[in-house]
Amino acid sequence: MLDILQVGAVTSTHGLAGEVKVFPTTDDPMRYKDLKTVLVESMPVSVRNLTAGANHRQKPDSANRRTPGIRQNDTPQPSGDNFREMHIEHVRFQKNLVILKFSGLDRIEDVEWMRGHALYVTRENAVPLEDGEYFIADLIGLTVYSDEPVSVSGTAFATKLQEEPQTGIEKTLEEKSAPGFLLGKLSDVLQTGANDVYEVKLADGREVLIPAIRQCILNVDLKQGTMLVHLLEGLLE
Repeated sequence: MLDILQVGAVTSTHGLAGEVKVFPTTDDPMRYKDLKTVLVESMPVSVRNLTAGANHRQKPDSANRRTPGIRQNDTPQPSGDNFREMHIEHVRFQKNLVILKFSGLDRIEDVEWMRGHALYVTRENAVPLEDGEYFIADLIGLTVYSDEPVSVSGTAFATKLQEEPQTGIEKTLEEKSAPGFLLGKLSDVLQTGANDVYEVKLADGREVLIPAIRQCILNVDLKQGTMLVHLLEGLLE
């Protein structure tokens, strides 16, 4: 898992006194009130690729915790000398944007370099997750398995990679575990309005869209980097 999570990106300067406008990429922009510091990425990101998933939370069946369908694959996470720690002096809000003022930066010339740069927090400063919630940044790249054999390019994956002892006719979500039948890689999380949708790239290059609902998402194991899913009829057609 990533040690840092994106919470926004600077879109422009604001006024002449060193303030910047930030597009928040977090569930609750008001959480900026509690932030004392952020990490500013040294290399700018494209506004088109603001990685809104990085610090958004997601869990199946949570229509009130929607996550954006903005790809984050092309935005590398900073490390080492690739970011600077900035202390927040004050925070205010303007429509859907956050206005930040950093300590010691009092002129527009001091902050012009931040335009287009991403803002991050350490995982310790991230919003606490509830049971069954995950940061999208942690979901991207998971290896996805099906609980039943599937056919890709006309070839059925008929060999389960790891057999599990049966504990009953039905197993609870906690009792199910990956791996199962290899399906592909989770490449994106999309917002549809009703529930989020996981985009999974199959071994043959095709993509399958899996709704993030409990009937489909059986288990997520971030430590193992795996997700176990149940494909409803017609998803692979």
